[in-house]
Amino acid sequence: MFDANMFDHPHMAVCPENDLGKAKDDEYESKSVTEIMEAPSGDDQDPNPRPKKKGYRRHTQHQIEEMQAFFKQCPHPDDKQRKELSHELGLEPLQVKFWFQNKRTQMKTQHERHENAILKAENEKLRAENSRYKEALTNATCPHCGGPAALGEMSFDEQHLRIENARLREEIDRISGIAAKYVGKSVTSSYSNLSSLNTNHAGVGNYGSQSGIVGEMYGGKDLCRSLPAPADADKPMIVELAVAAMEELTRLAQAGDPLWVTNNHHSEILNEDEYLRTFPTRGLGPKPLALKSESSRESVVVIMNHINLIDILMDVNQWSTVFCGIVSRALTLEVLSTGVAGNYNGALQVMSAEFQVPSPLVPTRENYFGRYCKQQPDGIWAVVDVSLDNLRPSSISRSRRRASGCLIQELPNGYSKVTWIEHVEVDDRTVHSIYRPLVNSGLAFGAKRWVATLDRQCERLASSLANNIPAGDLRVITSGEGRKCMLKLAERMVMSYCTGVGASTAHAWTMLSATGCDDVRVMTRKSTDEPGRPPGIVLCAATSFWLPVPPKRVFDFLRDENSRNEWDILSNGGLVQELAHIANGRDPGNCVSLLRVNSTNSSQTNMLILQESCTDSTGSYVVYAPVDIVAMNVVLSGGDPDYVALLPSGFAILPDGPGLNGGPIIDVGSGGSLLTVAFQILVDSAPTAKLSLGSVATVNSLIKCTVERIKVAVIRDNN
Repeated sequence: MFDANMFDHPHMAVCPENDLGKAKDDEYESKSVTEIMEAPSGDDQDPNPRPKKKGYRRHTQHQIEEMQAFFKQCPHPDDKQRKELSHELGLEPLQVKFWFQNKRTQMKTQHERHENAILKAENEKLRAENSRYKEALTNATCPHCGGPAALGEMSFDEQHLRIENARLREEIDRISGIAAKYVGKSVTSSYSNLSSLNTNHAGVGNYGSQSGIVGEMYGGKDLCRSLPAPADADKPMIVELAVAAMEELTRLAQAGDPLWVTNNHHSEILNEDEYLRTFPTRGLGPKPLALKSESSRESVVVIMNHINLIDILMDVNQWSTVFCGIVSRALTLEVLSTGVAGNYNGALQVMSAEFQVPSPLVPTRENYFGRYCKQQPDGIWAVVDVSLDNLRPSSISRSRRRASGCLIQELPNGYSKVTWIEHVEVDDRTVHSIYRPLVNSGLAFGAKRWVATLDRQCERLASSLANNIPAGDLRVITSGEGRKCMLKLAERMVMSYCTGVGASTAHAWTMLSATGCDDVRVMTRKSTDEPGRPPGIVLCAATSFWLPVPPKRVFDFLRDENSRNEWDILSNGGLVQELAHIANGRDPGNCVSLLRVNSTNSSQTNMLILQESCTDSTGSYVVYAPVDIVAMNVVLSGGDPDYVALLPSGFAILPDGPGLNGGPIIDVGSGGSLLTVAFQILVDSAPTAKLSLGSVATVNSLIKCTVERIKVAVIRDNN
């Protein structure tokens, strides 16, 4: 969206100075390498040594200051740089080399000592808390009889403290593992930001002296991969849980009243009392007190055959792509069975996934579960998920999946009827207040969102497979292959946006101080030799807020190229022209467009923007990214789109939220819109650069200005 030339940001120190013990360290550094090289070996030492003056040659203060200044800019000088520096300072290149080696070792030692002290202090704090909890539990008495209290009789607060303590201990262990893996990476600021909902407040003015305070995006799959594969002793239990979950899912899908009832949001939810009577044997055990139940069931007819649907659900990469707005990251940890007869009948996998709402204000739901696929006697296929948290007794889960999944019935003409069930137990107390009505309604994580997303994506896939070019797609698209490549590029753009906008534990959002506007959260990402991403330091910024405007009006305003200059600062008031248009479904809002911004400044090169807009009853997206004209011409000619560099930005629009008076939701969309604005900006093309105060302040001003423009425009048009 931006390049590095748009910001004035000085390079900052790669390794900040630590004043602790500085005098001692400088004295050590000032010793010449000559004293080390000229020291006698064991065989040459005089058996009767006589005191003599040491032949030390110390570096001058000027030499030390110059090398320290150079170290801040480049801690790993090459041979040419060392020779130039030695010539300027009157030293031997080997002396310069050893000085830099010693300096790097010193900085690493100081960093590790500091991190170890922090982790040790956290561990001591947890041990002290744990001891207090044990003592309290030991002395707990029954409020009725005065005798010792059993676990089931403990108060909610006591059990919650135990759960929270265990979770914190697990967090310390995980951070210690990350610290050991990423030596040299600042873990201090990341530790406070790794929770699902960040509470770190930092003023923008502090960024000049604390450049490392902005959180960093880690590789989601790397964090997923830290989960161990199941032990051999646990595999029989996994099979037993999967078989029981499959039986439960099929019965739930086919049952009616009184097991399922309709709620105020016109969705089917489980009658919990009837569920307990129908399924008395519960493989996961009773629901933990800290968790609440969420259940829903929805059906839809999609334009895809059952074989392709099964392929999507059983392939973690396809599943993550199709449901990228819901699945922020996922990984198959082990395949216990690949199925029989060349298909997925009987396939069983152990997986890990994180489910999200596209906003940093809603914590993600992490699940460790088994996925089982089975063809039923009547020809219907079923895919079920069930949590495996019981196999990790030391782990405290904040979200568990009871039998959840779908039944797929083959219909004529290649269509399929899908019945989807979501049944989870979750602790959602940390959801931000403006999103709580949405989550409580079941629209955020429930079955309705899954089937709406699946229906829309099936239409998109059917569009991408079309051999002919519809009349509306003409203009710069001249071939079917070019059309497919443009759709593939847009799919990667949307997936990149969705996986980077939520509150995933792979993200370390830092909240800037609010200054008369909505809270803005930022984080950085380093990109080096990644196909499809420009190299350098990328600053991600996002904010979420409520608008008293129906979601459809917000969506139509943001996707319309004619209204773009009302909010897009990049357009500079220029005319935006649509060069290509690919329809993706029945709703005219589901499309991919190629836009050109005709700048009013003739000295500026015209800019191309790739944009995809998509909408369904549970949410809408408008995602866009500037694209290079030459690269886009290659894509339109049928070239590989995977190597086109993209930095997606855009909007996620969810229905409802509190009414004007903070009242409950009555109908979908009646309360207004929840809008998330997210930008990705390249602030420096060098991956080793440091984030500057100017970059953060500029991005903060940019996103706040965009938000204010959108509020003014959509509220004006709605009146």
